[in-house]
Amino acid sequence: MKKRVTGIGGVFFMAKDPKALLDWYKKHLGIDTDEYGWSFKWENDTMPAQLTQLGVFSDTSDYFKPSEQRWMINFRVEDLDALLGVLKEEGVEIVGSPETFSYGKFGWILDPEGNKIELWQPLNEF
Repeated sequence: MKKRVTGIGGVFFMAKDPKALLDWYKKHLGIDTDEYGWSFKWENDTMPAQLTQLGVFSDTSDYFKPSEQRWMINFRVEDLDALLGVLKEEGVEIVGSPETFSYGKFGWILDPEGNKIELWQPLNEF
């Protein structure tokens, strides 16, 4: 099997007012934000989508469910379907069904403490 995790795809957290918080990061830290957060590009990265995304979600979002945490980490992977199969065999709890978008395939698991982890297989550079 290929490597399980190849890097951090992103870190996401909740905020009471995501737009105001993104504006604060832009103003005070000079980070070029957009509606999803901001992306840090990596120069010597060989994977598609050579970036790490920091995203801010509304504190009313259900995206982190069933976890009760206000944060979620996203790991980049080479072969999402194969990895989810192995994790299921190992007894890891899979959350929902994988989803595919133009920018990648996504799957979710829970760690032993109930933290939701997002697994992302980039499909294209963007």
